Amino acid sequence: MALKTDSKQKVIEDYKLHPADTGSAEVQVAVLTEEINKLVKHLKKHKKDDHSRRGLLMMVSKRKRLLDYLSRENEKRYKNLIKKLGLKR
Repeated sequence: MALKTDSKQKVIEDYKLHPADTGSAEVQVAVLTEEINKLVKHLKKHKKDDHSRRGLLMMVSKRKRLLDYLSRENEKRYKNLIKKLGLKR
């Protein structure tokens, strides 16, 4: 259930730090958040899809690790990102 290329590019454009940025922690967290939101919608419709649920849990865990890294390295960027994405911490 990966994002389509055009929607992924839009997310990257919104969160990149410099023109060639595709892999900073902010971009990775934003892309993961979009994928998580898409998968949550899928799982509300397909309640018994345990394989996708496992993938969702792995994505949430990866996003948490990236956010923890960002909070250790740069608190200001971390706070701006969670505010922009509307995440609770």
